[in-house]
Amino acid sequence: MATHIRTDEEIRSEVIEELKWDRRIQSNEIGVAVKDGIVTLTGWVDSYLKKIAAEEAALRVPSVKAVANDIEVRLPAFPEHTDADIAAAVLNALRWDAAIPTDKVNVTVSEGWVTLKGEIDYYFQKIDAERAVRRITGVKGVTNLITVKPHTLPSDLKQSIEKALIRNAKTDAKHITVEVQGSKVILRGTVRSYAEKQAAEDTAWSAPGVTEVDNRIVVSLIP
Repeated sequence: MATHIRTDEEIRSEVIEELKWDRRIQSNEIGVAVKDGIVTLTGWVDSYLKKIAAEEAALRVPSVKAVANDIEVRLPAFPEHTDADIAAAVLNALRWDAAIPTDKVNVTVSEGWVTLKGEIDYYFQKIDAERAVRRITGVKGVTNLITVKPHTLPSDLKQSIEKALIRNAKTDAKHITVEVQGSKVILRGTVRSYAEKQAAEDTAWSAPGVTEVDNRIVVSLIP
């Protein structure tokens, strides 16, 4: 049976429905355009969390290849949050997350934009730090410059990642190839959705010793 390839208009319609479904978002604040499977989001919202939630909603839609998030964060005039207030809130949020070594993370804030720097042991800690910051009122954006400290590499790193991809129900491992260059992992292949592409990347990052993942997987309806 022939596989139906979604048109840009069909993808756009599904993205709009997904935005309506996500209770974190007011869908009437967001404009959606689609060209060649790439979604562009526009408009403005009153928190960085909403901007990221809109992007995540769009990426959940099948056939979406990528998202250009041009949504602007405009904070309400009152109450006003100073950079010092935001910095203090960020530090508290990081301290509350037991997985994040706060003594290894430096925080700077400029006009509501948060920059994270430092060196940590695991990639998931880098992601958790950024997620913690997203929820803070007054944050307009996040630049995550945290780096992952190199570990001793296991001799079977390539095989370990390949086995993990097979175990992951969100990935079709037979369409993904893994190449290891030192502590760098290169992923290639074709998958049916951006969510599957991201799941493969997350799996590679979970392997001990990985400091870089080059995700060259292509999103295609027919892998």
